[in-house]
Amino acid sequence: MPVAMTYTMGIGSFFTIMLSMVFVSNFVLAQFLGLCPFLGVTKRTDSAVGMGLAVIFVMTMASSVTWIVYHYVLLPESVSGFNIFSGIVGKNTSLELVLKTMSYILVIATLVQLVELVMKKNTPALYRALGIYLPLITTNCAVLGVALLNTTNTSEVLDFWAATIQGFWAGVGFLLVMVLMSGIRERIDMLPVPEAMRGIPIAFICTAMMALSFMGFGGLTG
Repeated sequence: MPVAMTYTMGIGSFFTIMLSMVFVSNFVLAQFLGLCPFLGVTKRTDSAVGMGLAVIFVMTMASSVTWIVYHYVLLPESVSGFNIFSGIVGKNTSLELVLKTMSYILVIATLVQLVELVMKKNTPALYRALGIYLPLITTNCAVLGVALLNTTNTSEVLDFWAATIQGFWAGVGFLLVMVLMSGIRERIDMLPVPEAMRGIPIAFICTAMMALSFMGFGGLTG
């Protein structure tokens, strides 16, 4: 397995990652990941903000931990210099895929459990408002997507800080569209929308229009 060039952070790279993750390659509106909590928790702004902040924390921590897991546990020894599965993973790509998926989901599930415990103790009202969507962060494809983007699904090997910052701004982008959508849906609830279009149908239409508007940021990062 050839050694890839490592992508290191600079001030220009920082702003490129920020603009890309928030506007250009937004996980919800550009890559259509994480639509379940996006549509389920945006009925009220306070719930949307709580979910967005939880996702920022999980994405940031998951990006850091999964980068370490991938580079020091799963990657062949010739690349990372250390590998507890040395000589096994490198010869079996299917095993690498299974171990990667299992380890990433385990990391995400642990972080979500931590968020649940903190919210249940400190903000019980928000914990009840989020309901089933909070534990569903574990299976939120946007969180798993950013972990994969930071490791294998990238043309360049990101260093630890670049991966962590990318995860943080991906979460900020998720929070931004959650807040925007919640504001739109609260306003729509006061409008005479036809009965057949209320709820999810009009939410999908608004999501599509938001996605079209975000396409205008396409050339922002070159």
